[in-house]
Amino acid sequence: MLDILDIELGLSRGTITLLSPDGNEIRIEAAHEFSQNQRRRITYRIGEGVTGKVMQTGKPMIVPKVSHEPLFLNRFERWNVTKHDLSFICVPISIDNKVIGTVSADRPFVQTAPLEEEMRVLSIVASMIANDLRTRREAAIVQQQLEDENLQLRHELQDRFRPENIIGNSSTMRDVYRQIHQVAATDTTALIRGESGTGKELVAHAIHFSSSRTKGTFVKVNCAALNENLLESELFGHEKGAFTGAIQSRKGRLEQANNGTIFLDEIGDFSTATQVKLLRVLQEKEFERVGSNQTLKTNARIIAATNRDLEKCVDLGTFRQDLYYRVNVFPILLPPLRERKDDILLLADFFVEQYSKKMRKDVRRISTPAINMMVSYHWPGNVRELENCIERAVLLSSDSVIHGHHLPPTLQTSDASGTVGTGSFKERVDLFERDLIIDALKRCNGNLAAAARDLKTTARIIRYKASELGIDYRRYCSKRG
Repeated sequence: MLDILDIELGLSRGTITLLSPDGNEIRIEAAHEFSQNQRRRITYRIGEGVTGKVMQTGKPMIVPKVSHEPLFLNRFERWNVTKHDLSFICVPISIDNKVIGTVSADRPFVQTAPLEEEMRVLSIVASMIANDLRTRREAAIVQQQLEDENLQLRHELQDRFRPENIIGNSSTMRDVYRQIHQVAATDTTALIRGESGTGKELVAHAIHFSSSRTKGTFVKVNCAALNENLLESELFGHEKGAFTGAIQSRKGRLEQANNGTIFLDEIGDFSTATQVKLLRVLQEKEFERVGSNQTLKTNARIIAATNRDLEKCVDLGTFRQDLYYRVNVFPILLPPLRERKDDILLLADFFVEQYSKKMRKDVRRISTPAINMMVSYHWPGNVRELENCIERAVLLSSDSVIHGHHLPPTLQTSDASGTVGTGSFKERVDLFERDLIIDALKRCNGNLAAAARDLKTTARIIRYKASELGIDYRRYCSKRG
């Protein structure tokens, strides 16, 4: 723009200044025919020189002869006063009636020069600059908001997926935490193994957010949910026209995860052709999009997971042996929930709190019979099944307690619940009364009278019911000494 002012209108050495963010000085943002080093050296204060005066008053100034103007500082050393003189024009740049900068230019002094007209031209230019600056600033604010939101979400994810926040204190889970810390510090390919529902994706998140790649993207691909063609397009991307429906080029997940982590869930379901391409990615860090011959590079870290017996798959020929050795560099085995009974109550309490907040219900605890049912159950669906059971129980609870009858029928066994028979009306009533009395005795440390007051009945009735239902109140007395 300053070039055009010079070439078309003869307004030479145009200069654009902007107020610094702290408002303490006026800085040269652009200057025609002057180097960046020259611009950096020159600053003005508000009210200093012609430029500072325009910034201060918000009114344009015309200096017909700079040699006669004491305010003109000539910091750019534009002219030699002994040889010629200049005219100088400076107009403000304003946004919402606030002056944020100036546009100025000079020209050789001519007595009949149309300085007023040229000032109007500069004012139009200043208005254009103001509109551009407004748009840029609004875009910068939106960008900053997005960056702040992204940073906040990243911090929340880091807090959520720290290994310390994975629920479980059993010895097998402590081994898992140790392995997460070991592999997170490197770029080694990790293979997370375990039954469905054991939390393999949670471990993959923990590895990513504990690593140096935490600022990068975490991308998940569910390999079992896609057929071979869709999986290749999802992983490697495709070019426009590569297949029917490919109306435009698309980046694959490997490109999206560059400098981050890609999590390949259920890698045992890969087809043989896709296994070959994945092997190349692991070995050479390169691939081609579907329908393209251009080789692309990726720096994505690969974490894989499977619930299959890969060794058996290798023997059967459904999984390549060389790929098995490439992905099985650092295996992490997640134990099924039935092998970590000590963690069941911790997980259940966590899910109770989570779903109580989500459903806005005041569910505070789990009754003893319900706990016995959960501990006795074999949990074929692992942690995912436990979570679903607790969600159902929180939904059904009406008295701030999860009772045995709130759990799915598959958990309500006679041995676990302390009942006998097939669940007649009397047996179910007895079970409900037993839950109520045991919960009250727990709250009152085995004190029958206090438990009776808690249930708004008499100690005689509670003693009778406890005897009838086989409840030993002494089990709930606090031990002292």
